[in-house]
This record gives sequence, structure tokens and C-alpha cells, in this order.
Amino acid sequence: MFFQHAGSYALPIDYTPKRPEHFYVRRIVLAKGACTTHERRSYISKIIALYPEAEIIEKPDTPHNRIAPDGKDPALRLRMGKQTLVFGEHQSAVRFSNEASNTCPNYWHFSPYGFCFYGCTYCYLSGTRTFVFSPAVKVFVNLSEILQEIDRQAYKQGGVCAFYLGKLQDGLALDPLCGTSRVLVPFFAVHPFARMTLLTKSADVANLLDLDHQGHTILSWSVNPPEIHDRFERNVPHPAQRLQAMQRCAKAGYPVRAVLMPIIPVEGWEEIYGRFLRELLLSVPLQRLTMGGICTYPDAKRLMEGSIGEDNLISQSIHSTTMRQADHRARFSKELRIKLYGALLDVVLEARPDLRVALCLEEEEVLNKVGLSVSQGLCNCPF
Repeated sequence: MFFQHAGSYALPIDYTPKRPEHFYVRRIVLAKGACTTHERRSYISKIIALYPEAEIIEKPDTPHNRIAPDGKDPALRLRMGKQTLVFGEHQSAVRFSNEASNTCPNYWHFSPYGFCFYGCTYCYLSGTRTFVFSPAVKVFVNLSEILQEIDRQAYKQGGVCAFYLGKLQDGLALDPLCGTSRVLVPFFAVHPFARMTLLTKSADVANLLDLDHQGHTILSWSVNPPEIHDRFERNVPHPAQRLQAMQRCAKAGYPVRAVLMPIIPVEGWEEIYGRFLRELLLSVPLQRLTMGGICTYPDAKRLMEGSIGEDNLISQSIHSTTMRQADHRARFSKELRIKLYGALLDVVLEARPDLRVALCLEEEEVLNKVGLSVSQGLCNCPF
């Protein structure tokens, strides 16, 4: 028996969209499925009206994953893609993660939209196969079908099951524009099994604060110290803004988590990260903290080096042998990662000894060396 109201959730037609900060739209593409119903046309027209300067391109026979900027230069295509907004439908938006050769517990994730317009130079997402081929910010208008599939999979699990929003996108960056949270949070709030974990760098949480979430939506922020933000996170909300958003959501009763990642060994990193981590732990009532280093793909590494040069600190710190790991991710050496995690764990133990701490996408040997083997599978993405 499925959740009887799953099919009644639809696009937030009564929502008034607003332009998100940091998103500069030059072209809007109406891909296959975008305008097939009155509901979808009405929804899209309100968003298009916010961007009178944007070029409108109609491609009703082209699927969203076939939309790509012209040209062969990957860096130029990426820049153009971050200024391209695509509307379409996604027929396989609910998937199960299949990470191998690391300690990721794997989980269900879903995509009401895809990609990210923020400009983090270390971004792994830009190097994934999907977005190398089709780099563009995407909104999927078949939201009702996506929620019905979440409902179906949740009932197949037969118990409480987390669905993660943030693997193939920023989970909240587009929300001021799309209003998707106004549908998602109420859906998960009343579902008997399905729960949502959302990861973001956004600081705009206005849509969330008045919703009855029932504790079924966990909000998690990816954070780094201001010194890292200023150097590696272009066109991204400042960490101070993110901490304020976390505080507001915690006050509204949401379970709040943080992901300190990627930890980058800049000069003076121990003092820089220690100071920021203490501020985070003492100012936000975190439920869980997950830490991680760089774990990127070769294509993403090349895009980063095209942006900030091959001699950048991150590339210098990546251990050559990690490029041949079974999960195809590039990482810092094990020795460096153990040193980074160990120092920051000392800060956590001093400030919040009760806090659950885990590592992201790590190897079992590293978890054992830093004393976090018991935290395996208790990281950010699961409920």
C-alpha cells in the first residue's frame, strides 16, 4: 500500500519566485517535457518573467541531458552552462548511490533540479560524466512523478528511509527561484517512511522557516573557513551567512548538520580551521558533523587547473597514486588526511565531546587510524 496522497503533490504554482543571489541567467532552454501541461507552462512563465534579458530557446524534442553549450573548450562550456537555465523532465530522478571502494554507506538520492551555479574551484560535480557532457543548471518540472517514485521506493524499503538532495546539485540554491521546498518539506513531513536530507551552501532559507517539517527534513550545510571561501569559493555565500542560516533553521526546529569539506591544507590551516570549527560548534546546535578532504575526478581536476593553474595548492597536495584508486577519485595522501582529521577531531572533543563525527568518502584504513571506525555509515547523507 502506497502513501495515498503522493500523487497530489505538484509544482508550487501559487509560489512567487525571486531571483537567487549569485545566479546570472543568459539563456533559458525549454527542453522536452517542459511545456506539455498548463501547470508547467504557468510555472515556467513566472520564472522566465524574472529574466527579460535572457535568450529563450525552445527545444521541445530535445531531452534535458542533450542540452549543452556550443564549443569544445571545457572551461568555456562550464562557464556558459552555469548561466544557462534548462527546464525539462527527468524520468530517472530517483536513484541509489553506488559508491565502491570507500566507506560510503550508499543511499537513495533524488533530483528535482540538477547542477550548481556556484563557482567553487574545487568542484567535483563539474567533472562528473553527466555534466561534462551537458553542463547546465536544470529544473525538472515532473515533480509529482518524482515524489511518487520516492513514495514507491520508500514503501519497498518497508521502514524509515532517507532520500538525499545534494549529490548532483546544491540542494537549496535554486529554491528562491523554484519554491520546491514548499512542496518537498510538507511531503516528507507527513510520509510514514520517507525522510529528506538536504545539503547546501545557500544562505537563503526564507521558504523553510514557516513549514511544518515534523523533524523529517534534515538540513546540512557545506562549510569552510572564510580564508578558504575567499580563495577557492567564488560566487558563493560567505560562511558567516551560512552560519546565520543554520542558526535560523535550528531555531525553527530543523535538525541541522554540517559538512566540513574539502579541508584544504593552506598555510596555517590548523589555526584557521580550528578557529572556524570552534565558532561553528559553539554557535550552532549541530546534530552531526562530517569531515572530508578533496575527493575529485580527473576531469574536475583538469577544469580546476584550467581556472587557477596547474601549480595550485590542491593539485600539489593530491597524491599521485590516488589517481589510480578503484573509485577513480583523486585524494590527498593518507598521511595528510589523517593529520588533518586528527587535529580537527581534537577541537571537536574539546568543544562538543558529545557530537557525532564521521568522515565522508574515506577509506577504512583512514577511519581506523583516526579512531572513527564506529562512525562508518553514520555520516551526513543517511537520516
